[in-house]
Amino acid sequence: MWLPKTTDIGQIGEPYDITSITGPFWFGFLNLTQTLGPKIRPINSEEKIMYQHLAILAAFVLVYSAVAGRLEKMPIGGAVVAIGFGFICGPLGLKIFTPHVDEELLRTLAELTLALVLFTDAANANLGVLKIRLQIPERLLLIGLPLTILLGFGFGILVFPGMALFEVAVLATMLAPTDAALGKAVVTNPAVPVTLRESLNVESGLNDGICVPILFVFLTLASDATMKRSGAQLALVLVAQQIGIGAAVGLGLTAAGGWLLKRCAQRNWITETWRQLPVVALAFMCFSVAQILGGSGFIASFTGGILFGALAKEHKHDLLRAAEGAGDTMSLVTWMSFGAAVVGQVIGKFNWSILIYSCLSLTVVRMLPVYLSLAGSSLKPGSRLFLGWFGPRGLATVVFAVIVLNHHLPGGNEIVLTAACTVILSILAHGFSANPLAALLGKRETSRVQ
Repeated sequence: MWLPKTTDIGQIGEPYDITSITGPFWFGFLNLTQTLGPKIRPINSEEKIMYQHLAILAAFVLVYSAVAGRLEKMPIGGAVVAIGFGFICGPLGLKIFTPHVDEELLRTLAELTLALVLFTDAANANLGVLKIRLQIPERLLLIGLPLTILLGFGFGILVFPGMALFEVAVLATMLAPTDAALGKAVVTNPAVPVTLRESLNVESGLNDGICVPILFVFLTLASDATMKRSGAQLALVLVAQQIGIGAAVGLGLTAAGGWLLKRCAQRNWITETWRQLPVVALAFMCFSVAQILGGSGFIASFTGGILFGALAKEHKHDLLRAAEGAGDTMSLVTWMSFGAAVVGQVIGKFNWSILIYSCLSLTVVRMLPVYLSLAGSSLKPGSRLFLGWFGPRGLATVVFAVIVLNHHLPGGNEIVLTAACTVILSILAHGFSANPLAALLGKRETSRVQ
């Protein structure tokens, strides 16, 4: 390259070669690369695939976050988009996103995602409404949940005649809890009356934690015939332990964490950057400590979130914003991985028994107990049907499926396939119906008030 200058850089004269100045630099650089070149290891094929997966995940999250506001106004849920994208990019599609997601990794990712979503949803709960309308979630949990398990057990005996009774009970319990992450489209939709929103929020926050000890009781009975005589006693002990320890851990850690944050904030020790992280850390700590001590981490996350919302009061939305974003991102990653690694493997293994039971689980098995449990309440039939329909199955069922798979029951594969089929159908059915039905219910309630 030639520039119109003399050897005196400050004056214009005849041209000179710029390499006369940069030459020593480039010579030294080339000499360094030749010296270190053999030591620089090129990435191998496995690393390249890993970076490819990371790039696809990052690109999906980037694009989804850019158009999330538009998608919320469309009759489609985020989980549907994530699973669809994962399936298209997965082994049965473009084959560009083929992560090796083993059972434990999927379980851990689903557990942490659910714990964070439970904590933030509970913290955002309207406690004033809950105090007035607490009888609705009470009925859903104390009457509707046991009836759902019982009805699911009855249909399971008919649909799966060759399955052992306690294995049918395991399946019915796995599919009883609703998912807070998938139900978020309804719980956060202002078109839905606040009473229904808070009732669904509390139900989805507590029913999975309640089902954990019941599931372990049935798993123990299905695995060990000698335990059948003490089944009722074992059930009572496990339920008390899971709920009691979970609630104590959630309330205790959140109280301590809230006190610490308040004192540090008063001294201006918390910077704007680090203010985004305490809620995420507190949610994970409630979950993990409760699990270590033998309690339900889901109960701990939900009760901790309720207390955090009460303590933070008017500041809670600022504190929760980053945690909600983290929870939404983890949900997208979980469902995208589920679509790529699980859906493609199981979708060809479904039979008519599995499809029939999955459809029954999402309709009659859920809706009839909910409708009956709310008989005599102030809710109109349409509202009761709405609560019955919006019982999506998601992360909790995925976690339960991995637990069942690790117990190696004789009918374990059929149980897990049924759970996977129910989750896939639920994501599609509830994902496409959430916004339209919420808008329809909102219009009906508005016209009724007018």
